[in-house]
Amino acid sequence: MARPETKILYRDGGYSRARGVALVLTGAILWGVSGTAAQFLFQNAKINVEWLTVFRLLASGLLLLGLYYRKEKERIWGIWRDKSGRASIILFGLLGMPGVQYTYFAAIKNSNAATATVLQSLGPVIITCYLAFNLRRLPGFREIIAVALAVLGTFFLVTHGSIHRLSVSGLTLFWGLCSAFAAAFYTLQPRKLLRKWGSVVVVGWGMLIGGAGLSFIHPPWLAAGEFTFHSIVSIAFIIIFGTLIAFVCYLESLRYLSASETSVLATAEPLSAALLSLIWLHVSFGFYDYVGALFVMSTIFILSMKGKHASAKS
Repeated sequence: MARPETKILYRDGGYSRARGVALVLTGAILWGVSGTAAQFLFQNAKINVEWLTVFRLLASGLLLLGLYYRKEKERIWGIWRDKSGRASIILFGLLGMPGVQYTYFAAIKNSNAATATVLQSLGPVIITCYLAFNLRRLPGFREIIAVALAVLGTFFLVTHGSIHRLSVSGLTLFWGLCSAFAAAFYTLQPRKLLRKWGSVVVVGWGMLIGGAGLSFIHPPWLAAGEFTFHSIVSIAFIIIFGTLIAFVCYLESLRYLSASETSVLATAEPLSAALLSLIWLHVSFGFYDYVGALFVMSTIFILSMKGKHASAKS
């Protein structure tokens, strides 16, 4: 069904859709891997969550804007001359960008990367409900099936099939749900900014503003933990691949896919996090974990099989 506010900018048929799917999957997988790297830092190197969030945002924002400054100079400063753009980027920087990163890290610290990313994958449900309410229209059949499978997969991964207990702590559940709402806000709020200014400008300023804002809570020079070779490499990976490349890929995919499609496709993140946690950090997985992962993966194929006609109307 047609959704004016999620209109695709590049209408070249299946190529645009395939590009959008590739972008969001790349971003999601890198997020999952960086989440496992963060788990290593919290559990083995005793790195502070607040410091890692602030340092990640500031370093990534400066690098991104610096790398693209010559190419995007006019756009980088132009957003501040636009009254509506200025207000939106400040809101995105103070709430969207730091919100989705800090809550995710906090959930990892209280559990593990796989559990945190699965809880964050409830974001598609929030987005779909919001869009249905806002447009007063029901989501499409494929979308409903995909979200239902994502929810069912999350249920199996988090509860191991029992409705009477959770296999996570109260703090993990709290931060995981906060992360899901933050991810929904992060997906929906900057769409107009992206259409006008592009992902480099929006992501770069969002990170820099978010890092500056959080610096008042935890200054970046107050580092704590064990800074060994492995921890430094992990921090560098999180900044370059898990932040710069992943966030740009994810937000750029919003130019080709609807918000609900992009968010559901991003459930590839818990799969990569779970796989790496299993191999690297030796997190144990049982039958229901694998069943849940299978359901989550099925949503990727369902949305990817949409035809050209559907993509033209998104």
